[in-house]
Amino acid sequence: DCSAAGVGGGLVQAGGSLRLSCAASGIRLDYYGIGWFRQAPGKEREGVAWISTNDGRRDYANSVKGRFTISSDVAKNTVFLRMTSLSPEDTAVYYCAAVRSYYPSLGAHEYDIWGQGTLVTVSS
Repeated sequence: DCSAAGVGGGLVQAGGSLRLSCAASGIRLDYYGIGWFRQAPGKEREGVAWISTNDGRRDYANSVKGRFTISSDVAKNTVFLRMTSLSPEDTAVYYCAAVRSYYPSLGAHEYDIWGQGTLVTVSS
């Protein structure tokens, strides 16, 4: 079995920071691309960031560039999403996902291993 577990969500005030973690089991992260996605109530799932853990390439949605940082610790088989300058618009359930590819993207349809989601709530 392979899975991903995203944790670290919670309630934070606007302007605050959180770090989400995604621990993968049953797969080797350096063979996979890892993405973070979010889904706010009534909205479609949105790609936030991805990282190719093999070579460290990464990219972000325009809405989070300069505020969010995706990183990985291959030895711990874990990917992180550091979120800063949070606003109420960032409130959503955040998911990590994995795809067996060195060229991931922000397209959710490409990913086939999904974590259970962690709720991030940003109060104004």
